[in-house]
Amino acid sequence: MILLNFARRIMISKNQIKLIRQLDKKKNRQRERLFVAEGPKVVGDFMTHHQPAMLFATDDYTPPCPADVQRISPDELSKISFLQHPQQVLALFPLPDEPTDDALHIARQHASGALTLALDGVQDPGNLGTIIRIADWFGIDTILCSDDTADAWNPKVVQATMGSLARVRLFYTDLPAWLRGLPSDTPVYGTLLDGDNIYSQPLSARGIIIMGNEGNGLSPQVRPLVTHRLLIPSYGSGDTAESLNVAIATAVVCAEFRRRES
Repeated sequence: MILLNFARRIMISKNQIKLIRQLDKKKNRQRERLFVAEGPKVVGDFMTHHQPAMLFATDDYTPPCPADVQRISPDELSKISFLQHPQQVLALFPLPDEPTDDALHIARQHASGALTLALDGVQDPGNLGTIIRIADWFGIDTILCSDDTADAWNPKVVQATMGSLARVRLFYTDLPAWLRGLPSDTPVYGTLLDGDNIYSQPLSARGIIIMGNEGNGLSPQVRPLVTHRLLIPSYGSGDTAESLNVAIATAVVCAEFRRRES
């Protein structure tokens, strides 16, 4: 089958450059309802689910499916890219709609039968992007984010997910209120310094795994809602690292949950 790609050789305009560069800020992304994705892998993964609003690419890029491509030079790409080393293509995609009450209810029902990740105040874009990628790797397709968690559509986050954001559903909500609405038999796991050794605790194949803020851990509003308090123990002797990076801790916790299933 031959894929038809529609390419236009038009010099990128100042207004287009201004629009793209403004999308590094959340308020502008929300106003324009657009976010930026870059590189063949990330753009290609999003294009399997969504049609880009705009697609800018150098001559050596071939879209994975039919698309209206505006061909630009490498120099023009460098003017709009957020990467230190631009990668052939930059696309603008529509932001997902804000979650409805029905969508949040469905997410609660999903958590009662499968593992779901919740993020309580994760601030660093790199950590958030890595966590989304980790969730994708371990087959966790739904993430609930507190309202003070970093914005997943930040260009740094989108890039750090390496395309996983196209496959993982994210919902921003009042996390404590959402947790209080869970069915009463849904396990709620949280990582805490006064928790119990994760390697000696029973773990379920369903429920919520909550990961907290990089410096403060779980918020005071969320801690009382945790039903299973977990700790990743340190095995160092003497002076050791004070704590694990939240993305690394997420990988350790998700790996242990999945290991138990097998």
